[in-house]
Amino acid sequence: MMTVGDVLARLDRIAPFAKAGGWDPVGLQLGDAAAPAAIVGVCHEVTPLVVERAVAAGVELLVSYHPLLFRPTRRIVAGPDAVGRAHTLVRNGVALAVVHTAYDVVPGGAADALADALGLEDFTPFGPNWGADAVKIVAFVPAEDADAIAAAMASAGAGRIGAYTGCSFRAAGVGTFVAGPGTDPATGTAGASNAEPEVRLEMIAPAARKHAVVAALTHAHRYEEPAYDVYAVEANAGFIGRQGTLAHPRRLDAFADEVGAALDSAVRIAGDRSRTVSRVAVVPGSGRTALRDASAADVIVTGDIGHHDAQAALERGIAVIDPGHAATERPGVARLYAAVAERVDAAVDLTAVEADPWRA
Repeated sequence: MMTVGDVLARLDRIAPFAKAGGWDPVGLQLGDAAAPAAIVGVCHEVTPLVVERAVAAGVELLVSYHPLLFRPTRRIVAGPDAVGRAHTLVRNGVALAVVHTAYDVVPGGAADALADALGLEDFTPFGPNWGADAVKIVAFVPAEDADAIAAAMASAGAGRIGAYTGCSFRAAGVGTFVAGPGTDPATGTAGASNAEPEVRLEMIAPAARKHAVVAALTHAHRYEEPAYDVYAVEANAGFIGRQGTLAHPRRLDAFADEVGAALDSAVRIAGDRSRTVSRVAVVPGSGRTALRDASAADVIVTGDIGHHDAQAALERGIAVIDPGHAATERPGVARLYAAVAERVDAAVDLTAVEADPWRA
């Protein structure tokens, strides 16, 4: 029988969790990875109605686009809030997994789905979404040992970039040293100046795995004093938005009508409605922080744009269409259900339960 862990592994291939924003609590939020997951539900957000329907349907794992618990909590108790919903899920044996920004950035995910829904052509990524704190570990190793040491570091959590594992960079060079009194160098001669052919081996790792990776490196290395460096880095961001073109330029107000119809939502418009637009940027959910990166666009379509954000966009020559947070995510959530349903024993579609607190 498929387990929660099995489904998590498949979700990680659909949308690698390492590509999520560093602030974003993706992955398993509630439950036991070893528990069965014969029935898997998929939802946009864990609302009270979603919880009720998931429990009634016998769901054992609920896959949600939005996290249920965004902030740390000191207790899980019954009640009407998010913590209370977590209590109900746990009490009824329903595990919870979250994809959120990991699914936004992945090819074919929520950002691509929004671009497709609005008819954009030749779209490309923009707006880096930086992941969790990371380090680069650089070791200097004998060439014949590089494979074994890289494998040891990878087993401790290094060398993953998106869906790729075992990633490393290697460059040949020469290491020099003088082994002092009482040493027993693996190569070279004690008390003399030595020059040994070595490989510079570089691998990236989550900062949380730094100690484990360094321990694995030093254990696998045959030198008495392995040489290595650890650097804090920002690396391998996913991209939260997409920029593309419309097949035919049109007035801003006409395009806004099309956006509203495609996303089944009322829209707000900032900008000259008679302006002609052809270059469009889109960001699912809240795109305020990506506005500065959309400089090549005539208009951006995203949610949660405030007064000052809109003014700043207009100052840079970018019009804004805001259909709301949830509306911009709906195309991606529909794709998420389809992707999960293909990979589990039985799927329950809870994506039609409305996630938008705003009503026309």
